[in-house]
Amino acid sequence: MAFTSHDPHNGRELARVLYLGARAVRRDSRGKSTRAIENEIQRIRETAQDREDANARNRR
Repeated sequence: MAFTSHDPHNGRELARVLYLGARAVRRDSRGKSTRAIENEIQRIRETAQDREDANARNRR
């Protein structure tokens, strides 16, 4: 189930993306690479969007 009607993420995914985003900002401020964290965030977003797209197709 989506966290809001405008967002494909569920609560767990939203919490994970927020946590990873904060972690990426912290690493970036220390001058370290954030590529792996950004890739994980992108994977979570794509998974959520794919699920919502599939649900929308099934509703029709």
